[in-house]
Amino acid sequence: MTGDQIDRVRCFHRLVTQRAGALDDHFLGRDRPLGESRVLFEIGGDGATLRDLRARLGLDSGYLSRLVQSLCDRGLVTLRAHDADERVRRAQLTRTGRAELREVNRRSDHVARDILAPLTATQRERLTKAMDEVRRLLEVAGARFEVVDPRAGDAQWCLAQYYGELANRFDGGFDPGKSMPVDDAELRPPRGAFVIGRIDGRPVACGLLKQLTPRIGYLKRMWVSPSMRGCGFGRRTLEELESHARRLGMTTLRLETNRALTEAIQLYRASGYREVAAFNDERYAHHWFEKRLSRR
Repeated sequence: MTGDQIDRVRCFHRLVTQRAGALDDHFLGRDRPLGESRVLFEIGGDGATLRDLRARLGLDSGYLSRLVQSLCDRGLVTLRAHDADERVRRAQLTRTGRAELREVNRRSDHVARDILAPLTATQRERLTKAMDEVRRLLEVAGARFEVVDPRAGDAQWCLAQYYGELANRFDGGFDPGKSMPVDDAELRPPRGAFVIGRIDGRPVACGLLKQLTPRIGYLKRMWVSPSMRGCGFGRRTLEELESHARRLGMTTLRLETNRALTEAIQLYRASGYREVAAFNDERYAHHWFEKRLSRR
């Protein structure tokens, strides 16, 4: 990145915080700062656990607890133990809190209208499309990857999304029971890894890495949410899997894919994978790839 790019990002931050009213201690004209208003919004009508709020907002537990306690002191939020786990605390809006949230939403709509009003219809469309693109790229920049147990709920959810997509895209559908199996034990360090990518706590990508030999690794079940495609997130997920392979001592990676997954084939080729002869009998595969990993 260049110094000019950094200056432009900082300039953008200054303008957005000013236009959104984030510099005012009384955000949206209410008797609370932006942080409290955002927590109120995230709790919403359905409520949320403190764990979920931390993940969505990227706040440390101490600061979040102070924000929630301030809302409790104002009679806007209640805290209670989660029904399924008494160690988990769940925040819920009171009747007064729900009324306050409706007012915050009303005022937020008013601020948005004020921003759009001076523009022509064409300019409004340009601005909102540009905002969509900025939002998606900021989500990519803020993504976090982690290794999880293959039996974890989010891991199984990602695989279900992946299997469902393959069933729709493959000629004749897709049956995971007929694909080459991967044992859970093979996806736990030091033999492998089940990697999940998250944005604001929600899973949006996954990939499996297992060891074939001490130096050769095998990638499987790489999936990216459709909402995150087209902005480089697939490449970032692949790079994360390659980083884990290096940490586990692997120097070569192999994978196979179906001809229907044209975007994946393009990504692999652009990322330095070369097509090789079939190295397994995966029934859904049409292309096999291999890459020698460079040292980092």
